[in-house]
Amino acid sequence: MDLNERVLDFTRKTMAAMGLTVDVSIDDTPDGIRVAISGQDGEQLLRRRAEALDALQVIVNTAFRRELNDDRSFVVDCLDYRKGKDAELRQMARLMMEKAKSSGPQEIGPLNPYSRRLVHLTVAEDPALSSESIGDAFLKTVIVSVRR
Repeated sequence: MDLNERVLDFTRKTMAAMGLTVDVSIDDTPDGIRVAISGQDGEQLLRRRAEALDALQVIVNTAFRRELNDDRSFVVDCLDYRKGKDAELRQMARLMMEKAKSSGPQEIGPLNPYSRRLVHLTVAEDPALSSESIGDAFLKTVIVSVRR
């Protein structure tokens, strides 16, 4: 059984153990491996600001990320929730990038590791700017500033 099949099997069994009837599929992209969850019970994962979805993503990455031969990670999405939130976060990062150019360093956060990575990747698209995470907890703040 290859890695993607094992991730699918793990996710399906986890959902079943939670009593949820959902469909799970996987899409291997250059950016990351997307685990897509759909179906009527998917709404359960999105309650309380999608805490269960975030937790599932952390569990999947903890269990399987070391087996990837590159710097990608697993992105677990449900009913395209994360896709929409990712677009919002990228837009927010771009707004902060513009503000950093005109007004000085800007803070975004607190953010979980997945969200911080998205912000860092977005900021990296502009060679005139840099970003760094500050804080010592799971949730950290990202500072966007002009490179010196």
